Amino acid sequence: MSIGTTDINPIVLIPACMTSNRLPNKPMMDIGGAPMIVQVWRRAMEAGIGPVLVAADSHEIAQVIRDAGGDAVVTNPVHPSGSDRICEALEHFDPNHRYNIVVDVQGDLPTIDPAIIRSVLDPLQDPAVDISTLAVEITEESQKDNPNVVKVVGVKIGPKRLKALYFTPRQGTARRRHPLSSHRPLRLSPQGARNLQRPAGFPARRPGASRTVAGARSRHEDRCGRGRGHPAGCGYHG
Repeated sequence: MSIGTTDINPIVLIPACMTSNRLPNKPMMDIGGAPMIVQVWRRAMEAGIGPVLVAADSHEIAQVIRDAGGDAVVTNPVHPSGSDRICEALEHFDPNHRYNIVVDVQGDLPTIDPAIIRSVLDPLQDPAVDISTLAVEITEESQKDNPNVVKVVGVKIGPKRLKALYFTPRQGTARRRHPLSSHRPLRLSPQGARNLQRPAGFPARRPGASRTVAGARSRHEDRCGRGRGHPAGCGYHG
């Protein structure tokens, strides 16, 4: 596979955790006759961009994925974030660094269109972009002020494309700083795979805090040891 003139070898990682504070055992919820995590794995497989690996915190999750014909790695259950979980899983699955792009698909998107997963790679055609994510426009007023809905603030740099500046749960902060804040990230993020090399374990962000793109990127690079330090891209669906 190629992006522009660059050959890429992507892998999709899906972090999955049974100990969600808001909805325990969420990966095993029945969605259309199958556990949610299996449905997410199926959508990622249908995207057809590369192998799909579930980074699980329990043998229960790993087993349902294997029973469905997929690959899973059981990781340390005390990881503070999905990024830490992905780091560990990738090192187990790909110690020889065959894959140079990692697409992080969250484990609670069972109905996502596989074409959306594929489209997250598009911003990487720009050689200045090392990390991208997808976002959708927020059209419901209640979501704009909902602290559980993260907003992305950015500068429009092309059709359906933002240069992300920071992410925040607080609409007031977002509205004051930039009018293009009424978008929420879909939590699909491809990046240079070697950003995920060093052992995990750096502190997670405190709840409710805003996160600049530079801060998010540098913490991810510190945690996992990969990255070129280029600006982030943010594709969105209007």
